[in-house]
Amino acid sequence: MTESGKRTHTRPAASRSAEGPLQLVVLGAGVVHHHALPASGRVSIGRSDRADVFIDEPSISRRHALLHIGPPLAIEDLDSANGTRVGSERLASRQPVAIAVNQPIDLGTATIVIQTRPVPLPVDGRDAAALIAAAHATAQPTMEQLHRLVDRIAGGDINVLILGETGVGKEVMAERVHRQSPRAALPFLQLNCAALSEALLETELFGHERGAFTGAVAAKAGLLETADGGTVFLDEIGDLPPAIQVKLLRVIEERRMRRVGAVKVRAIDVRFIAATNRDLATDVALGRFREDLYYRLNGITLSIPPLRARVDELPALARELVAAACRRAGRPPLRLAPDAMAALVGHPWPGNIRELRNVVERAVLLAGDGPIQPFHLTLEGRPRGRGAELEIAAMSLADLDQAAVQLRRELEDVERRRIIAALAECAGNQSRAAELLNMPRRTLVAKLAQLDIPRPNRGARRS
Repeated sequence: MTESGKRTHTRPAASRSAEGPLQLVVLGAGVVHHHALPASGRVSIGRSDRADVFIDEPSISRRHALLHIGPPLAIEDLDSANGTRVGSERLASRQPVAIAVNQPIDLGTATIVIQTRPVPLPVDGRDAAALIAAAHATAQPTMEQLHRLVDRIAGGDINVLILGETGVGKEVMAERVHRQSPRAALPFLQLNCAALSEALLETELFGHERGAFTGAVAAKAGLLETADGGTVFLDEIGDLPPAIQVKLLRVIEERRMRRVGAVKVRAIDVRFIAATNRDLATDVALGRFREDLYYRLNGITLSIPPLRARVDELPALARELVAAACRRAGRPPLRLAPDAMAALVGHPWPGNIRELRNVVERAVLLAGDGPIQPFHLTLEGRPRGRGAELEIAAMSLADLDQAAVQLRRELEDVERRRIIAALAECAGNQSRAAELLNMPRRTLVAKLAQLDIPRPNRGARRS
């Protein structure tokens, strides 16, 4: 039985082959259920108790659709009353249509999506590589498909796991889920699990009582407590230390937490969104990440494709980033020359959207009154000809001076934000913040004055 009272279950079938590394996720009005899929064969879906996957939704026919595991994967409508849709197309009955992993499929008012799941390793581990490779045989979803999934899942409390390379916009996707959820008016708090030591991670997540450890001069609420009613975004979850994995699992299961050094247990109500650029399913299979925590965090997976797989979106995205950079620089909008746009489209973007944003911001500083030309882009690894060097040399001294001043301001702003974030993570403790920033404490104190950042009170500064 699900939260909404609707039921889904998987009926065991003797004719099925051994289970493969796929699962069917059912999304309905308050319904989120996972069903392990066989490695091959056919799986019937409907509101009949005889269906392999039973979905108790009024819009689902008794025999609604047939899933062909393949390869290739395909979905077949079985003369359903409310239809089966892939994208905006309603399928003709009794005609299998190929589908991809992570592609949303509408059955009536419900949505199903096929996703990968962790693969348990054989005892001797000899077939580990083959099993993991099978789990990776997934197609890249489009951003339109991802946004449809976000629209579908945002209204519930299902935990979300966001996967993708560094720089693809996992934080932006997490914020989108939060903004479209009933928790939108409540806190959205995030923590980078790779940026802090195990001890600091524990106090940041759970908080601590006064005297819980050396330097704990005052009680402090942790992230989980502060975000009560809202959303907690745990970035780089794959780097969470094993001991913290155990404690986080307990919090998710019991919806209660205890501050470090406390006796009292506090009830919390938070939604978890986790993200990683690691292959978490492989980490589970190899014993590097807890399988039970993986399943608790992975109510649904949003796998963001890299920018090189989204070339069609790049021109509009580049223009949007140019406009934003011009607004921040307080200058009129610039346009991208056709050759510059062609250079952007042809670049492989190993750093994804983060790299594109940096390239665009530099180009806006260098372009003067524009338009932005290819030599303004300074694409990493791109050969520079003598013509480009001569064009840069021809820029006026005033333009170069203006670019240098603007660049210094932006670098100072980035440094100011890093310092403020480090002080916040360390509850104002300057010694710990300096350690987190990898600089001597006296350098941090000097930068506080230089960047006009108020110093924390004396009690918080002591280590």
